[in-house]
Amino acid sequence: MKNLIRLVSLATTLFAAACKTTPATTATTDDGKIEVVFVQVNDVYEIAPLAGGQEGGMARVATLKKQLQRQNPNTFLVMAGDFLSPSVYNSLPYQGKPIRGRQMVAAMNAAGMDLAVFGNHEFDIKENDLQERLNESDFKWIASNTFHKQNNQVVPFAKTTGPNAGSIPKSLIVTVKDADGTTAKIGFIGLTLPFNKAPYVSYTHALTTAQQLYQNLKDSVDAVVAITHQTIREDMALARKMPGLAVILGGHEHDQREEKVGDVYITKAHANAKSAYVVKLAIDKQEQKVTARPELKYLNQTVALDSATNRVVQEWARIANNNYSALGFDAQKVILTGTEPLDGREIEMRRHPTNLSNLIVAAVAAAAPQADVVLVNAGSIRVDDILPMPLTQYDILRALPFGGGIKEVDLKGSLLTKILTQGRQNAGSGGYLLPNQAVTFDAQKNTWYLKNKPIEGTKTYRVAVTDFLFTGQEANLGFLNPDNPEVIKVYSTNPVLAPVQTDIRMAIVKYLENRK
Repeated sequence: MKNLIRLVSLATTLFAAACKTTPATTATTDDGKIEVVFVQVNDVYEIAPLAGGQEGGMARVATLKKQLQRQNPNTFLVMAGDFLSPSVYNSLPYQGKPIRGRQMVAAMNAAGMDLAVFGNHEFDIKENDLQERLNESDFKWIASNTFHKQNNQVVPFAKTTGPNAGSIPKSLIVTVKDADGTTAKIGFIGLTLPFNKAPYVSYTHALTTAQQLYQNLKDSVDAVVAITHQTIREDMALARKMPGLAVILGGHEHDQREEKVGDVYITKAHANAKSAYVVKLAIDKQEQKVTARPELKYLNQTVALDSATNRVVQEWARIANNNYSALGFDAQKVILTGTEPLDGREIEMRRHPTNLSNLIVAAVAAAAPQADVVLVNAGSIRVDDILPMPLTQYDILRALPFGGGIKEVDLKGSLLTKILTQGRQNAGSGGYLLPNQAVTFDAQKNTWYLKNKPIEGTKTYRVAVTDFLFTGQEANLGFLNPDNPEVIKVYSTNPVLAPVQTDIRMAIVKYLENRK
């Protein structure tokens, strides 16, 4: 009970505004019914609008929240993970430090973010950078199964400075109240898939942890909401194990998802705030009934840009434009002209090659001319947009915010076949592999070909991959690493090709410049 009281106190500051802004009313009878609204976004890597300014952007998220909050003060903005990384900003210097998600926290603060959970990409950045982002955030975090490895101990992550300093809780209980006096308590848990094995992060089993916390919460609240960043399969398992959950507000897949397992809705919006889920939670205390009504809201030109948030976005755009030269790029320089836009939408690129992915793979092939096979993981391409002509160096930077180098290795054909097969099976995720056009697959024969000849298991092939792919950290591709006995040789960077082999983005820029 003491823990619950402490958590209620911790949550009070987060949602105090809801009570303060409740409009005056003549109603005096508590009808036992109350509605809470969640505005949910997830997997947001761009603070500015995409598609030439026509969709997305944190300023549109802010407007949507304000519109709904005017109708119902019990409206809360939720981020279901993945926002500090990757970003074109992350390697840029500002005030003597890399930005590392600082622009996103600033935009989220301006937009009125209320609650966030860690996504796997929050742990891309260094420990001290993450700590600074936690300290800068005005919103609350929740971390049920992710913890901080610090001084040989596993402890909760924490805000260490500021008025809201303190440990990030495993669960929250929030009390809401409406105009006629109806009150309700909502419990929150927040889960993150253990994908990023950063040395400063420790995970507990997500489903087991959720079950324990749910049992602790369910008799003390009117509804339990799970905010998650994990696969849809894991979210569906969570719903099956805990059919009493009010709703699961999820992230990770990037393309919009809506599933219902029993009475539990699972919602995931489009990445980069191209949409948001508006989930209205109706609580009937007399009937002891909770009903969720999700609605997908597209954040396009029908939603105005919130002026206060947009000023923050524009200031960070100015900072970025002044710093691209530090990476060796001329952001505004045109490198490709023409009429056909390049398709970088994740829903397409994670299932089949597009003209943008073909261009990137061709650039890697040019940077590794001796390679038989080129493999690029779709997850390294993060623009999630259609790039109109003319194409600038900035477009390449935002398309591949991770950057990273190109590695050449000799592999046994048996391993190459295993890699290609798993990469094909990863369709729909960032682990989907995009090969050069010399590589083809015959589904009827279940055979991979290189230049129309079957790939032989005992033969050695020279393969060019991204640095990240060769770490074994990509989904279901843990066997692609330097320790695999079927990796015959790892080549050193060619001094002549070093400028393009050390940064895939520079490889693309030089490839396009040489085509002129």
